[in-house]
Order: sequence, then structure tokens, then C-alpha cells
Amino acid sequence: MTSDLYPDTYILVMTGAGLLIALVAWLPLALKRLPLSLPIVCIAIGAVLFLLPQVTLRPLPIRYPEVTERFAEFVVIIALMGAGLKIDRVFGWRQWSITWRLLAITMPLGIAAITLLGMTALGLPLAVALLLAASLAPTDPVLAADVQVGPPKTGDEDEVRFGLTSEAGLNDGAAFPFVHLAIMLAAALPIGKPWLAEWLTYRVLWEIVGGVAGGWLVGRVFGWLTFHIPAETKLARTGDGLIALSATFVSYGLTEIVHVYGFLAVFVTALTFRSTHRDHKFQREMHAITEQIERLAMMVLLILFGGALVSGLLASVTWVDGAVALAILLVVRPLTGRIGLIGHPADRGEKRTLAFFGIRGVGSIYYLAYGINHMAVPDATHLWGIVGLIILLSVLFHGLTVTPIMRSLDQRRGVDPEAEGVPPPGLQGPAA
Repeated sequence: MTSDLYPDTYILVMTGAGLLIALVAWLPLALKRLPLSLPIVCIAIGAVLFLLPQVTLRPLPIRYPEVTERFAEFVVIIALMGAGLKIDRVFGWRQWSITWRLLAITMPLGIAAITLLGMTALGLPLAVALLLAASLAPTDPVLAADVQVGPPKTGDEDEVRFGLTSEAGLNDGAAFPFVHLAIMLAAALPIGKPWLAEWLTYRVLWEIVGGVAGGWLVGRVFGWLTFHIPAETKLARTGDGLIALSATFVSYGLTEIVHVYGFLAVFVTALTFRSTHRDHKFQREMHAITEQIERLAMMVLLILFGGALVSGLLASVTWVDGAVALAILLVVRPLTGRIGLIGHPADRGEKRTLAFFGIRGVGSIYYLAYGINHMAVPDATHLWGIVGLIILLSVLFHGLTVTPIMRSLDQRRGVDPEAEGVPPPGLQGPAA
């Protein structure tokens, strides 16, 4: 009986994989003119698939904590490399002023507000409320692709797309100290153990500086190997964009080995790699590879997320949780975003867009999984339900509004996104 069933299962998996890859290539083009996003469709596919009686797997993150953490981690680091490679703007304090505002003002204010909401409205302990806030603070580099800049060398970047791309690239690393703070508080507060000095020196100073330095060093090495060694052996001659995937894994692996922030290192590696020969056509090939892998991995994860939704992920969610979720998405992020942009030379529409599109997604899944796997959380199922609801609402709210809002923004700038030679932003792929 087993030998008869195995080929059927194998063939089904192969067929499903083929259909998924076809959707990866085709869906972005099909959705280009519709007020829908790729994540919405992927979640719907997952929900339908896991409602079939033949499918017995229940992909709840609470059942598979290690797999959830590692798979989300993989998707995020691929997205961070892609985000860094496609930023055309030269790195600098003044050129990136909007990024520093969103990182240094908007994100900490958001963490403080969500922590307060978690403690007062949800009744969570301080450490758990802080973990929830740190998980929900970063703009997601994966699901935010539709509001990010296009591929490398595609012209000037508007302030909105650049701001959201650079924010998503850096704040995944910047939020990690707060995740570690939650873990430290969970262990230290019950026994009165000192924690502030260790957190500031090790988790903040060392891991951030080390992540930036490690990412820069790996980026310089790969940039030299790819563009600047003698012409017969430099990697750019191969035309094989997989070297970007190699740089991603090496950067993340080496920096994590020495206990610094790998997410931050990967994004810095991408920026440094790009800067070594900013205008080389090989930059497009490297970005295309990372984007295709990112889309495929993202679609798999979101299909599983859709399966988790119909498997009971939101079963523990209450009306109070729903109100808090709406407040986080529609009040906390827009308000803290506008505060962070006070004094920034952008028009009101751009500021509203930047403040609104604080998309929550795969990064939140990773941080929550990491935190739950490293600290005691009294009701982890409930926490997963809250985060799952916020991700679902974010995908719906932002996915349904991204096309009309960004199209309106382009029209006000006098840009026709349908014009020949102007590639669409987001996860569109080379076929676009």
C-alpha cells in the first residue's frame, strides 16, 4: 500500500511545484493593473489548498517553531540582498536622511506605543509586550516590494519608494536589539538580574557595529572578486547572478558566527557590493536572480500562512485583539511615521504614503518565532494569533491600496508607469 501511495504523492508534489513556479512568473504581470497584490493571491491559494480534505498537514507555527524561524529567516535575508542591490542612490548621511528619520524616530516610537498597547489593552507582561512590539516594528522587506524601487539602473528614485526600500533594508537589523531586550528582560526581571549594561554594550553597540563592519568587508571582497580582479578571471564575466546568493549566505553566516546582526550585515553587503561598480550591467543579473528566488520562497511561505489561517491560527483572537491590530496598522504607524517626517522636505501626499505603508509580514514572523524560541511566553498561541491577524490585515489593507496610491503618486510627479522603458516596481521579475 505504501509503495502505491508514494509515487502519487511524489507526482502531486512535482505538479504543485511546477504550477507554483508558473504562478511566480505569471501572476505579477496578471495583477499589474488590478487593485490586488501577489501576497493576497498567495494567501488565498494557501487557504483553499489546506481546506481540501486530502490535505492533512496543519502548518501552524506553534507546531513547527524551528522550521518557522529558519524558513522566515531565509526569505528575509534573500529579500535584504535584493533590496540593497536595487538601490541606485549613493549611500550618505544627507542623501539617506529620510531613512534615518524612519529608523531613529518612527521605529522606536512605534515600539514604545505597541508595548504600551500590549500591556494595557492586552494585559501582556512587559517582556512579552516588548517582543510583540519589536516583531511588529520593522517594515517588511519581503511584502513591501510593491512600494519599493525598481531593479538597478532604472532611473531616479522617488522619495517614497527609496524611503520605504531603505527603511525595510535597515530596520530589520535595527529591531533586533529590542527583540534581545525582551528576551533579556524575561530572564532578568524575575530574579532582579542587571541587564542594561550588557544590552547596551553587547546587543546594541557590538552587534550593530560588528554587523555593519562585517557586511562592508564581505561586500568589498565580493565586489573585488566580481569586478576588479584581472579580466580573465573576474566573476562578472561569467554572467552568473548566483554570486549574489553566495554573498548573501557568506555575509549572513560569517557575521552570525561572530554573534553580530546578520540581517544588517546582508543589507550592508548588498549596498557595498553595488557600490564597487554601480553601473555595471551585471548588477541587473544579480538582482534578477535574488528576486526570482525571493518570489518563489515568499509564495511558498504565504501559501503556508494561508494554510495556517484556515487551520486555526486566529482561533484565540478576540475583539480586543482585533481593535489593537487595527490601531497598530491605522494609527500607530501612520502617526509615528508622520512624526518622524516632521521637517523633511517632501510634500504632504508623499509623507502620508510613507507613513501609511508600514507593511508587516515575513520579518514579523521571524522575530516572533525567534523570541518564542528563546524565552518563556505564557500564551504563545495567542501571540501568534495577534501577529497573524496583523499580517493578514496589513496584506489586505496595503495590497488593495498599493496600486491606486502609487499610480496616483506617479501621476502627480508627471511619471507614466506604463511608459515604455519604465519598469514596474516590486516583485515583477525579468519578464516584465
